[in-house]
Amino acid sequence: MTVGKRCAHLDLTADGARERFLGLLDSADVLVHGYRPGALEGLGLGLPARQAARPGLVDVSLDAYGWTGPWAGRRGFDSLVQMSSGIAHAGMVAASSDRPVPLPVQALDHATGYLLAACALTGLAGRRGDGRGSRWRTSLAAMARLLVDTGVGTSIEGDGIRPAGPAAHAPVEHTIWGDARRLPPPVVVHGAPLRWDRPAGPLGTAEPAWLTE
Repeated sequence: MTVGKRCAHLDLTADGARERFLGLLDSADVLVHGYRPGALEGLGLGLPARQAARPGLVDVSLDAYGWTGPWAGRRGFDSLVQMSSGIAHAGMVAASSDRPVPLPVQALDHATGYLLAACALTGLAGRRGDGRGSRWRTSLAAMARLLVDTGVGTSIEGDGIRPAGPAAHAPVEHTIWGDARRLPPPVVVHGAPLRWDRPAGPLGTAEPAWLTE
């Protein structure tokens, strides 16, 4: 939960908040946002305004159901898109249930997060060559389509999936909610251990400003 992050809150409908956001954007390299199509435009922060505030910006955006079609303006999140894309039906069949069953992990969030990170890095790499910014868009529904088209595997090699249990090497963190044990990461990259300097904390507790240290 929010590991290593500063969590600021800025109400873009409040007096002066839009100007403060544009001031922050002026020195940003990448903006990642997950609003519905037209939401930022309604706040006066459409793509032209963002590009004018920060020429060369790498603008990476995500929504639930894409930017075209009758569902483009709908709100949504991982489990809802699993329902509407058929993934939860596969879970229902696997669980022998009489109702849709989303996956036990937020697979669309996770997979799309890796894609968004790749977009940001690709945009930054391209800007180093030509100095130009770029715009990247994807959706949870698009990722669901990719996963559905990949198909469902039915065989598990080895001993299968063991029930989850406490990991002996999972660190204990002292948070404002009490002591908590953090689950180990699902993937480990050799030579790049996962580390962070800030513990988990509640949303909206940091000042919306860039660190100068």
